Amino acid sequence: MNITVYQNIHINILRVQTVSNSSVLQIGTSGQINAKADLYNTGGFVGLAEDALTEDQLEGPIVPLAPPS
Repeated sequence: MNITVYQNIHINILRVQTVSNSSVLQIGTSGQINAKADLYNTGGFVGLAEDALTEDQLEGPIVPLAPPS
């Protein structure tokens, strides 16, 4: 079954505060949404990052839910 949708959209002002990871801004209908990911080296890093710490190396909880006692 094929459905054809015709739309006219008039937008006078569109304000977008932030577009972050995994954000979708859609106006109107879409037959297909393709994923797109862009990676930028905005910090100008040239080397590899340090290895992540393991749970054994951490001091205290990863997400503190209560003040330390």
